[in-house]
Amino acid sequence: MKLLHIADLHIGKRVNEFSMLEDQKYILKEILKIADEHNPLGIIMAGDIYDKSVPPGEAVEVLDDFLTELAARKIQVFIVSGNHDSPERLNFGSRIMQHTGVYIAGTFDGRLKHIVLNDEFGPLNIYLLPFIKPAVVSPHFQDQDIQSYEDAVKAIIDHEKIDPQERNILVAHQFITGGSKEPERCDSETISLGGLDNIDAAVFDVFDYVALGHLHGPQSIGWETVRYAGSPLKYSFSEARHHKSLTMLQLGDKGALDIRTVPLHPFRDMREIKGPLHELIGTHGSSPENDQDYIRAILTDEGELYDAIGQLRQVYPNIMRIDFDNSRSIEEINSKSAAYGDVAQKSPLELFEEFYLKQNNVEMTAEELGMMEEVFEDAGGAGK
Repeated sequence: MKLLHIADLHIGKRVNEFSMLEDQKYILKEILKIADEHNPLGIIMAGDIYDKSVPPGEAVEVLDDFLTELAARKIQVFIVSGNHDSPERLNFGSRIMQHTGVYIAGTFDGRLKHIVLNDEFGPLNIYLLPFIKPAVVSPHFQDQDIQSYEDAVKAIIDHEKIDPQERNILVAHQFITGGSKEPERCDSETISLGGLDNIDAAVFDVFDYVALGHLHGPQSIGWETVRYAGSPLKYSFSEARHHKSLTMLQLGDKGALDIRTVPLHPFRDMREIKGPLHELIGTHGSSPENDQDYIRAILTDEGELYDAIGQLRQVYPNIMRIDFDNSRSIEEINSKSAAYGDVAQKSPLELFEEFYLKQNNVEMTAEELGMMEEVFEDAGGAGK
């Protein structure tokens, strides 16, 4: 039996004000092509299906098209809500859709949604655990003292009395650690401050595989069978070096599990380029096939630049961000104030001179000083 594991679609997401919908449509079509090639019995979608609790209409249409294509292929779908999803909205229509093989656990009602698949090796139990918080779980287990996320998940699993002799898969969207080891994180993820949402992987001993969502880097935690599929697209420049993939499971008899990754290729990559401006718009602009990528440019120029973003956009129309790595930026990191010494003893023009120097790494010319002195005088402030 083959299953595909994906997570963190974040349909409808915007990155640096760029809509990712076109890229998301493209990558979902690629996932469908992979499904056509490998013919899985089902596909697991481990939360953060949408990027917002109230997704835009276009995002809902994208998910509707994807589920419709999967249903037409007779591929069963197993979905849980993530922390970005509205549990109730995601749950809408779930009782009707399960008759077409689309199983959704948006809300938690005290029990895990349980689906049984069968093949020549017997039953395969798939349990769906939507994103939960202790406050959501406590009312269902009033005889237990549930204080932490781990307490909550442990109470839920213990209550199910899962048969360890059978094959069992859990689909969840939580922050899992392996003892003292924490997984790799990205800037685009939401993690609770102080690590209060940590759940140790040992809680999942009864499961043959735990299909996780929440973290955007594909990785296993604790042991190989507790795995984050990662997001299918890069959603921050902290992910620029990621190799996105989906996870494919091949299940045989109890204990026989093959885990592989299938690479995903985006419509546009997200990458970083670094160097002086003239080099980035020259040498690095010589690969037209990559010019449509989402770009973070790190400029190393020391002098003042004119319309750097405009010049870069002529070569990289989807440039998202510019940063600097030069002596000025290093000095700014090491300094918490834009002015030296006693600010109260300095004139507005002196303060502006210091600000200009820190921003541009060069001193103002005599002509520029004269212009700014006139500006301050016209504004009613002392230029000197």
